[in-house]
Amino acid sequence: MEQISNSDIVLQILISLGIIVIAAKYLGTLSKKIGFPQIAGMIVAGLLLRFLPWFRNFGANEPGSLFGETEKFIGYVSEIGVILIMFSAGLGTNLKSLMKSGVKATVIALCGVLVPLIMGTIMALCFWGFSGWGTPEFFKAMFIGTILTATSVSISVATLQELGKLKSDLGQTIVSAAIIDDVFGIIALTIVLGISSGSGGIAVILVKTVLFFIAAILTGYILFRVFKWYDRRHPHSRRIPIYGLGIALIYAYAAEKFFGIADITGAYIAGVVFCSLTDAPYMEQKIDINSYMIFSPVFFASIGLKTDLSGMNISLLWFTVAFVLVGCISKIIGCGGVSRLMGFSWNDSYKVGLGMMVRGEVALIVAQKGLSVGIVESKYFTPVILLIIVSSMVVPILMKKAFSEKQNPAS
Repeated sequence: MEQISNSDIVLQILISLGIIVIAAKYLGTLSKKIGFPQIAGMIVAGLLLRFLPWFRNFGANEPGSLFGETEKFIGYVSEIGVILIMFSAGLGTNLKSLMKSGVKATVIALCGVLVPLIMGTIMALCFWGFSGWGTPEFFKAMFIGTILTATSVSISVATLQELGKLKSDLGQTIVSAAIIDDVFGIIALTIVLGISSGSGGIAVILVKTVLFFIAAILTGYILFRVFKWYDRRHPHSRRIPIYGLGIALIYAYAAEKFFGIADITGAYIAGVVFCSLTDAPYMEQKIDINSYMIFSPVFFASIGLKTDLSGMNISLLWFTVAFVLVGCISKIIGCGGVSRLMGFSWNDSYKVGLGMMVRGEVALIVAQKGLSVGIVESKYFTPVILLIIVSSMVVPILMKKAFSEKQNPAS
């Protein structure tokens, strides 16, 4: 094999990153202008880049080759991007609102996770055959259901804001339920990954999960007090987000290394630890700058680069259609159905279901995690991408129509 110098590898990395960042940001901005989520444009950029010589063999696994080393580096950058996204999501959590959201939002969120998980698993088993518990096919199907548990409330929030309903009781219920949904979804991901990796039975995984959250809460309380003291002495200091990021990376490491929990769970919890600080918005802003500049574009573009469209056939096409339909309907059934049982009108229950239907970056992150541990193949990114695009397009239209309709007093 021809000897590859470090200089050649660095040059290849520089040109690859330069192309990825420019293409992802340009198509992301273009996507936003025509009404699609930015992440959709970044993913499309990755899909298009596969046609360039630099990326044509992306995913071919060529260790030791010039391209193989570049692909490995892009993978590392993508992993850090995921950590930053989840840390930022934790920082953006409104803990006070979360505590005040009450039983209703919690129950809605719980059903918004359980129903898509069950329906998604059954749907996948219909395609792959109903195998027994413990088989690779069953865990693979269960992971497909786990991808459907994620909710991205950003589109719904923007729509509610436009309609002037964000501050209403219904709007606050949707937002609170979406935040809690993320927490439950991460717990579901942790349990499914733990079981499928063979790191113990359900009881063992649950014990590890509980121990992780206990450790995270105890250390988190101490860290919060220290950061709060430091924040008072040095408000808006750039050292605060730097130290916070360092803690997030340590949390991510400790979660996976010592508890067998997904590293993204550790990063998210680290964000929640600091979300009540006075300078939490400042921390989030600084983290977002780093993420926005390079890590997020590389992560989302790498999703497109890893998506194997050559594997598309009639079977996968039908699977994609079923995945998108189940993904949309399961949230309406789970969140809307339980809302009705808790006393909401049919109209308001339908609105709650719609508000919880949108999927975004968390669904992609979950799918990426499944790919990295070998549960799903790269071709299953295609259904996830289409679900994100379809739900992001459909939800604003349906929500505007639902809120504009006058409710029948008899209902």
